[in-house]
Amino acid sequence: MARLELAPELWEDFDRILDHLGQYKVEDPGARIREIIEAINVLEHSPLIGRTANNDKRELVIGRRSHGYVASYRYVAEIDTVFVLAVRSQREAGYTTVPKGDKP
Repeated sequence: MARLELAPELWEDFDRILDHLGQYKVEDPGARIREIIEAINVLEHSPLIGRTANNDKRELVIGRRSHGYVASYRYVAEIDTVFVLAVRSQREAGYTTVPKGDKP
């Protein structure tokens, strides 16, 4: 089982997400953060589950649409450690949504 290390900046990402959810009066924003953390915890058992990205990083897609986030991380196999670097909303990370019923 891989070890998880969270970058200190990750807490700033969670604060930013909570501020955004508060601005739109989302019910139970803490539940949204718990969903993100639960998804990140999957990396302990499946560190290569995320898609490859630039600079030896990987991206874990979490949820979708208004619940969609992307966790950026790096897995170092030699020390069996996942370094979670950032969490962004999918829109913030540059992903667009496709209207329901439309094909991408």
